[in-house]
Amino acid sequence: MKRASPKDWLLAGTVLLLRRRRRLAPGERERVVPEGDPSPRAELLAVALLGLGALLAAGFIAVYAIDRIPDQTQFLGLTLGLSLLSIAAALIVTAKRLIVTEEIEDDYPLEEHPHEQEAVAAVVEDSGGRLTRARLFKLSLLGAGAALGAALLTPVASLGPVLDLSRWYDTPWRRGRRLVDERGRPWRAAEIEEKSFYTAFAEGSDKEELSSPLVLVRLPKGDLRLPHPNAGFDADGIVAYSKICTHAGCAISLYRAPLFPPNDPQPPELVCPCHYSTFDPGRGGTVTFGPAGRKLPMLPIYVDASGELRARGNFDQPVGPSWWGVRMKKPT
Repeated sequence: MKRASPKDWLLAGTVLLLRRRRRLAPGERERVVPEGDPSPRAELLAVALLGLGALLAAGFIAVYAIDRIPDQTQFLGLTLGLSLLSIAAALIVTAKRLIVTEEIEDDYPLEEHPHEQEAVAAVVEDSGGRLTRARLFKLSLLGAGAALGAALLTPVASLGPVLDLSRWYDTPWRRGRRLVDERGRPWRAAEIEEKSFYTAFAEGSDKEELSSPLVLVRLPKGDLRLPHPNAGFDADGIVAYSKICTHAGCAISLYRAPLFPPNDPQPPELVCPCHYSTFDPGRGGTVTFGPAGRKLPMLPIYVDASGELRARGNFDQPVGPSWWGVRMKKPT
């Protein structure tokens, strides 16, 4: 194969430069591909489909941000799927109605020449000759692509807080806050028995608030092996943990206690029914089984003069799934 000499490159550059100058004057160059008939309706349809795709992509972001929407997962799939379909339909209309296509059969040349490459470039340029609103179409395509790209990147926010959302992590637990049942009646220490499972809430708080519900269990004092940071968190053998599993945010609703302690070395355990993450209440809520990535947050409690259970302070860790506190040192 013959290599192009510097003279050939210079000649090719000169031809292309002259060619570009001629393009500045419309009508001087004979088109290689026929211009084709303008199709304003097809242009408007393509622009409308791109705009619809951008709007649906923005809808996906809105549905993702507003987590109180019923059937959120279905709406996420619907908005993103329809956005992709709209953009795909716009590209199909563009390819079928707005781009000139022409099939030309010819033998493959033995050697490439500058004028042949120039002809190919002219074919590519002339193929878009039907667009009469080229700028509007380009802006619509850019907007749809940007909106779709933003929609595809939105779920990355689930990996952890990207902004300062510290006020969302506030908990209702303060020193002296009483532990109450579902009816708002204060829990008394004498009512908490061993081998039983109890649910408590912060007095006066919204029971649906993520950090409000607790699980209460009483263990023999000899079975408590609390880590040093959690020393003194129990109230006469009663321990309190967040009811929200640190894996996927399900509610801890199972308590497994050995029926015959002398013959069963297995310690009591709190179990999440969703994915069977298991936590040891006697050792500060550490994970003993399952996919949970960290222990259950523990709440320090005490018994007041009237025998009622009260919080001594706040949780020792952020409440909820592991990613919930990626950027948090501790609850606020």
